[in-house]
Amino acid sequence: MASRLLSILACFDTANPELTMSEISQRVGLPTTTTRRLLAELTEWGGLDRLVDNRYRIGVRLWKIGALAPQQRGLREAALPLMHDLWAATNENVQLVVLDGCEALCIEKISATTSVANRTEVGGRLPLHATAVGKCLLANSPRDLLLEVIDRGLTKQTRYTITEPGRLAAVLREVRRTGVASSQEEMTLGVVSAASPIIANGGVLMGALGVVAHSTKRLNRLGPAVRTAALGISRVA
Repeated sequence: MASRLLSILACFDTANPELTMSEISQRVGLPTTTTRRLLAELTEWGGLDRLVDNRYRIGVRLWKIGALAPQQRGLREAALPLMHDLWAATNENVQLVVLDGCEALCIEKISATTSVANRTEVGGRLPLHATAVGKCLLANSPRDLLLEVIDRGLTKQTRYTITEPGRLAAVLREVRRTGVASSQEEMTLGVVSAASPIIANGGVLMGALGVVAHSTKRLNRLGPAVRTAALGISRVA
């Protein structure tokens, strides 16, 4: 029973925040009658909300539980003041991510109306090999993670995405040396990003901080700013 309930909750993501009962039934491979009963239980508990058009979305109760996760909550609280400083200095999108399996999970984001359109939302996931924040996480994780990412396939997001394992490994060595990673239209055309890892005392990787901007912006100006902010977060996180 628990696995069925969890499989229903796993249907929802940033690309599919609202789903009908039939869509959920198809995704989890359960009969409609069983899906209807489980949806009723989740809705009564507060894990899901049923909308007026009979679609479902994640409920507030689950959000409250998720907000209790100690690593994300502590990192977010430590990072927010410096994220605001970085946003004020650059007037660009600022995002905070943590490692979640073989992806980067965005746990906070600050945007300006004049910033480049950024499709990443809080709760959204990013590929590690094609983003600046992802490269920071890869560069400062055990080599086994890089091997797993390569084994899963370095999916081409744009014509500039790095898909050669050897070239990616060389880039990650440079990230470890400088403390700054970049992505030049590798995730989205017309968009560049710079990022730096957040590493606590004892060398523990906590996450990565990134700035996302128009491709007309010079990364050599964004890199030092994001590195300074990430170091500040590392000291207080």
